[in-house]
Amino acid sequence: MAKQTYSISDLAQELDVTTRTIRFYEEQGMLAPTRRGQERIYSPKDRVALKLIVRGKRLGLSLAECKTLIELYDPKTGNQKQLNIMLGMIAERRQQLEQQLLDIQQMQLELDSAEERCRAALAETVGKAAAAK
Repeated sequence: MAKQTYSISDLAQELDVTTRTIRFYEEQGMLAPTRRGQERIYSPKDRVALKLIVRGKRLGLSLAECKTLIELYDPKTGNQKQLNIMLGMIAERRQQLEQQLLDIQQMQLELDSAEERCRAALAETVGKAAAAK
């Protein structure tokens, strides 16, 4: 039985990324395709790694964090260590997002206050101008 392999265009199309993006991840040492002349041949492991990168980036993980998860990939152990690390990264990312949400809400309050002061000052200015006529 032949081992399943993928071309760069196969993976790009499947995961909706550009071939340039895949080559970049390869340059970063996150993918290790074999070569047949100039053609890159990706293994199922490369495909899984690329899926992890794409998902990780969608979750806001850094490339370094994605690389850590890829290095921990070990289906023989059920990926327990990888999954536990990923849970920690998810919790950390969730905490960052919650803080950003609080920061946004605080900024909205400050904008509301500044807008209110500007409108009051403008109304006062318009009132003084009308009274001076």
